[in-house]
Amino acid sequence: MTDVPQVILGAHFPGVNHTTVWSDPASGSHIHFDSFARFAQAAERGKFDFLFLAEGLRLREQGGHIHDLDVVGRPDTLPVLAGLAAVTQHLGLAGTINATFNEPTEVARQFATLDHLSAGRAAWNVVTSSDAFTGENFRRGGYLPRDQRYVRAEEFLDAARAQWDSWEAPADETAGTEPAPFQVSSTQFEISGQVTFPRPPQGHPVIFQAGDSAAGRDFAARNADAVFTRHGTPEAGRAFYADLKSRVAAAGRTPEHVKVLPGATFVVADTDAEAVELADHIRHQQVSGQTALRLLEQVWNRDLSGYDPDGPLPEIEPETGETTIIQGRARHVDDPHEAVAKLRRLAEEHGYSLRETAIASQARQNFIGSPQTVAHQIIDAVATGVSDGFILVPHLTPSGLDPFVDRVVPLLQERGALRTDYPERATLRDLLGLPTPITLKESTA
Repeated sequence: MTDVPQVILGAHFPGVNHTTVWSDPASGSHIHFDSFARFAQAAERGKFDFLFLAEGLRLREQGGHIHDLDVVGRPDTLPVLAGLAAVTQHLGLAGTINATFNEPTEVARQFATLDHLSAGRAAWNVVTSSDAFTGENFRRGGYLPRDQRYVRAEEFLDAARAQWDSWEAPADETAGTEPAPFQVSSTQFEISGQVTFPRPPQGHPVIFQAGDSAAGRDFAARNADAVFTRHGTPEAGRAFYADLKSRVAAAGRTPEHVKVLPGATFVVADTDAEAVELADHIRHQQVSGQTALRLLEQVWNRDLSGYDPDGPLPEIEPETGETTIIQGRARHVDDPHEAVAKLRRLAEEHGYSLRETAIASQARQNFIGSPQTVAHQIIDAVATGVSDGFILVPHLTPSGLDPFVDRVVPLLQERGALRTDYPERATLRDLLGLPTPITLKESTA
């Protein structure tokens, strides 16, 4: 009998974007703590590995106006995760914190605190920004060129690790000990002192990374424990998986110690046919005509408001150079001309309108079908090198995870692909099968 792979599952509270169907009566608050608590407790009921929170540091603007999908904003990540530590017992707590507009000592202390409060369940998704628009909210606004963003991120992470490692003993062995002084001298930081907290229970919080550029992949290969990626379709997923794991090996690390976890949406219904019909309905709710134009403006870097969403794609070429249409956008298009060409090939192949092309191009790895079909798709993806698991993004919060937990999770457990209970006193590193970082003393022994 073929061994069934263990599937890593994360639950992404989707924040403010076009994934969430705001018009649905079941759509709840993205501010009230009850929404976060209910979502996290559903994930824990399903024996998920972790909950994932994204971050937005400024409301995006498009054509000089606040993007209509951003008007609610987002609460601060770390207080939410600290609150969730009190209403969950086993679930990992992963938060996105920007390395461009923060300082290492502050972030190191915050994540060490979360790791202590949660008994070893903290994770930090390290992200960067070279966006001067976002930077206007901060003292360092606009100063960092794009080619330096990962330089700062790596030096930032090194500085945080120096502080986590400076107090050798774990929290329950600190009596009579004191931290060694730390000193960091790099192109971005000149800091020294003593930390005010014992070594985190996990040694270091689990490190996530979500950048997809070549520089981002190399940064992940050297530093990350897990990578949150958009490459989840079978072909793209396997290509990214192989590329990332090869970079990890080239960096002198063990490929199995870096987990590849695409974001994935799902639709579960009684039959495959019903799920396909429901998925089509949800996608059209998520991407209105106006939203489609906004999404494609990010690729063209042009005002497309004069185009008919139900008509063809624009025949004009994208505007390259510094972004002017979108300010504060979440991701950069490395090659706009190739991105446009890909969209045109997609539209031509299927006869799609502008809106239909936007809908199709925004789809991540979608698991659509009966509970049996979705469980099989997930297990097969992990078994065939698409990923090590998935970070599930429901279209409703806080109740959107329930159909998966109630109907798919039991089948994954029955197949042996998912735990039926959490190990006693397991940290997030334990759940993910990651090693505990050695201390400075151990590394020099």
